[in-house]
Amino acid sequence: MIQPDTVRFLKDLAKNNHKTWFDLHRKDYETARKDFEDFIQHVIDSFGKYDSSIAPLTAKSCLFRINRDIRFSKNKTPYKKNFAASINRGGKKSIFAGYYFHLEPGNSFVGGGIWMPGPAETQKIRQEIDYSLPEFNKILTAKKFKTIYGCLDNDPEISLVNVPKGYTKDNPAAPYLRLKSWIAMQAIGDTDLHKKSLLQQTVQAFHTLHPLILFLNRAIED
Repeated sequence: MIQPDTVRFLKDLAKNNHKTWFDLHRKDYETARKDFEDFIQHVIDSFGKYDSSIAPLTAKSCLFRINRDIRFSKNKTPYKKNFAASINRGGKKSIFAGYYFHLEPGNSFVGGGIWMPGPAETQKIRQEIDYSLPEFNKILTAKKFKTIYGCLDNDPEISLVNVPKGYTKDNPAAPYLRLKSWIAMQAIGDTDLHKKSLLQQTVQAFHTLHPLILFLNRAIED
C-alpha cells in the first residue's frame, strides 16, 4: 500500500511546482519517495520469485528522477507530478520490455510492455508479430488479459497512420504493426492506492502481462 501522505505530497507538488516550495518540503519529498521505493521493492521481491529476470533488481535502480528535463519543452515546470518505476530486466534503461508502475493522484496505473523502442527493436517486434500472429492474438485475447487490460494501448501518439513499409494494408496483423509502442495499462483509483491489496493487485497485473513481455523480448533477442 501507498501511504496517504505520499499521495498528498504529490497533490501539493502539482499545485506548487517550483523550486522554492520544493526546497521547503524536501523532507516530505524524501519521505514520500522512500514510501514509494519500499512499495516497489516489495513488488520486486514478490514477483521476482516468478520472473527471475527482475529478481536481482533494486527498487532504487528502477525509480525515475522527480526532476523534469525542460531543455526542449515549452512546459518549464521543474518537477514531475508523479512517482514512477520501470522494472525491466537489465534496468530501467534496458532495451527490453518490462513492467511499469505509475503513481499520480487521479492518474495512477500499472502495466508495462515496451515504450518507443529503437528502429532495430521495432523492426524485430513487427516481424515477430507478423510471423506469429496466432500466438500474439492468443496472448491478447486471454481471459485474464482482457479482464485486467482490455487491449493494447492504441493511442494515435504511438501509432502510425499507415502500415509500415514492407507490409500490405490487408495484413491481418496491421493494427499491431502500425504501433510504435506495445503497452497495456490498468488504471488504479486513488482509494485503491491505500489498500493492503495493492501489492497483490500489482503482482497479479504483472503475472497477466508476463506472456506479452516474453513474446516482445523473444523478438528482440532473435
